[in-house]
Amino acid sequence: MQEIPINTYTSPNVILELIYRLKVKDVMTKDLETATKDTPLRKIQHIMREKQVTGLPIVQGKRLIGIVSMDDIIQALDKGYIEEKAQDHMTRNLIVLEDDMPVSFAISYFDRFSYHRFPVLNKHKELVGMITSRDITSTLLVEINREIEELEKRTSTSSLSDEMNGEIHTYSILKNDFENAGYASTEIKKRLKKGGIAPHVIRRAAIASYELEMNLVVHSDGGELIAEYTPQSVQITARDSGPGIPDITNAMTPGWSTASEWIRSLGFGAGMGLPNVKSVSDEFSIDSDMNGTTVISTILLHPKENNNASE
Repeated sequence: MQEIPINTYTSPNVILELIYRLKVKDVMTKDLETATKDTPLRKIQHIMREKQVTGLPIVQGKRLIGIVSMDDIIQALDKGYIEEKAQDHMTRNLIVLEDDMPVSFAISYFDRFSYHRFPVLNKHKELVGMITSRDITSTLLVEINREIEELEKRTSTSSLSDEMNGEIHTYSILKNDFENAGYASTEIKKRLKKGGIAPHVIRRAAIASYELEMNLVVHSDGGELIAEYTPQSVQITARDSGPGIPDITNAMTPGWSTASEWIRSLGFGAGMGLPNVKSVSDEFSIDSDMNGTTVISTILLHPKENNNASE
């Protein structure tokens, strides 16, 4: 069930930048109503009605142990056990998010699962919030307005015709560093915007840089993302020191992936990263052995009308 009408490929650049930059903790609801395992379902029903919520976390101290949803309450009313305790009827098999995950993770969860909310835990596995699709869209609207205001200020005081001048920016990427995932690709987009590059070109660079960055986070032992700018192009290089790609042909096949079950549970590892990078690149190369992998994506900043590269 698609609850959020945005994604990481076709949304406007301002939306892409926000969903890569914002963390779950920036969007979630922090002021929570909770109950304990001994709380009667009848009392939970009253809390839901008073606070106008459709789900209540069940906690033991700061630890989340279950959720009682509106469907649970309706079933309890229908079957006559509304006076029984939450522990006997709460949902225990929960899907959760972590507060340092990018908002893009949350969007993928809403796309993948037919739930209206997800509990949010901190690094100590304590309940710190709840997130709904409404939380995401409301926050994005506020942030979009801020971005527009900043853009208006910039365009009124400076020219966007500044050309790329041979700059080279290197970003260190750590294995499984989901907290900082998306930072490098966001910085690359900002530089292209400052250079007055066309939005459809920035979109392609955004896809290439984000996919390469996430490949380093998810599949490698860590490495670096390098952006080299010229007046004609941006070259994005992802380089790591291992463990290497056993079969490059398979790796370039859409849907093929070696991602672990944990990575897949986070909404990644669908096997579209490298194929997506190649599809948006004007030039693409990949070299890999047991000592590491280097992927280079070159995107022309002023492509001709007959350029066949995907936009």
